[in-house]
Amino acid sequence: MTVNVVRRLLGRPGGRQLPARIRAAIAEQERQAEILIGWLQLGLVAFVLALYTLSPKTSLGTPFRPVPYVLGAFLLVGIVRVMLSHRRLMPGWFLIVGVMIDMALLMGLIWSFHIQYMQPAPFYLKAPTLLYAFILIALRALRFDPIYVVAAGLSAATGWTVLVGYALMSAEPPPVTRDYVAYMTHNLVLIGAEVDKIIVILLVTCVLAVALVRARRMLRQAVADATVARDLTRFVAPEVADRVATSDAAIRPGDGEVKTASVLFCDIEGFSTISERLAPDVLMATLNAYFAKVAEVIEQNGGVINQFLGDAMMITFNTARPLAGHAAAAVKTALAIQDLVAAERFGPDLQLKTRCGINTGKLVSGAVGTDVRLIFTVYGDEVNIAARLEQLNKTYGTYVLATEQTLAAAGMEVRGRPIGEVTVRGRQTPVNVFALDAEISSQAG
Repeated sequence: MTVNVVRRLLGRPGGRQLPARIRAAIAEQERQAEILIGWLQLGLVAFVLALYTLSPKTSLGTPFRPVPYVLGAFLLVGIVRVMLSHRRLMPGWFLIVGVMIDMALLMGLIWSFHIQYMQPAPFYLKAPTLLYAFILIALRALRFDPIYVVAAGLSAATGWTVLVGYALMSAEPPPVTRDYVAYMTHNLVLIGAEVDKIIVILLVTCVLAVALVRARRMLRQAVADATVARDLTRFVAPEVADRVATSDAAIRPGDGEVKTASVLFCDIEGFSTISERLAPDVLMATLNAYFAKVAEVIEQNGGVINQFLGDAMMITFNTARPLAGHAAAAVKTALAIQDLVAAERFGPDLQLKTRCGINTGKLVSGAVGTDVRLIFTVYGDEVNIAARLEQLNKTYGTYVLATEQTLAAAGMEVRGRPIGEVTVRGRQTPVNVFALDAEISSQAG
């Protein structure tokens, strides 16, 4: 029962220890919040100082005027806090001490009013300056850490209790009354009124602390989710991640849409032989360097890498990312990859020749898998044709094969070598295929 009440009050705690990188991200958020608090407090002090300087003085003729000195001390403490927070030199204990110093300066200022105005001690209990204590407490809420709000609230409640005690002991007998009018019009203490102030300070502190515990748990979860989501975009196309994030409903298996798009499959020639010759770490470094360069070409032409299949890639145009001239972009990409691998060397001075197959047509673009595991991909007959064309390069000694419908959609003159009608494996209807070379690149879209 008690556990359920606490859980409803404070929210559900995190299920596991956060990784170091996520804790570091949260710590950076807290540091930025501390910088914000420092600047806001400096701005508040500067504003109050300006008001004090410009407004008519209410204690003319009194030699003791503590306000400028206290505001100057606040200003100095604020400057030190901002400097240290920018330099990451604000440990938790130092912050708590700083909160206590702020509240001590405020309570000291309130205490000094009876001296400034030459009145009995209960006089300062009527000062509206106490309201600034709530501002100091609220500022600490920007840190999203309840401990500093609690420190500020307890400091304020303790400080006001001390001031009330001093006022009661300032005269004999104690200047106590039960008459509210007498309390408001004379230098007397109404115990109930002062207890109310302390209770309100503590209640405001408790409410803020509970809100911050809930908010901090949500912040930790939000930062963890954002970090994981950012990391996962490295495993899926950013366009796919954006589509999932902006979807009004959860993506389910089979969710997809039929559209006309272009598909490009590319594969490294003789990769098995290369793998046999290289050590695993060298092979991985070589493959990563190759993928990085090819990905730049794909990005420049508006393509999206849907899948890495060993050393092969499936690249789509006009699926996750809308692209009007998708067929021409696919042809440009394949030819640019040929230029790239002819000019570049990867790993231990290797030339990685790449075969490409391109096809254009209607396909389904969407989520495939189960309720617990999904991939965003494309599927359909047109996709299979592109994959088979990439493999057919071995048969015809070519490096880029494209279907007639791709070239027709690209709106270009065919300068490549006609291969003719080819029946690809797993399909009965033949397709008209062309081998492309660099001459086509000047004609593309």
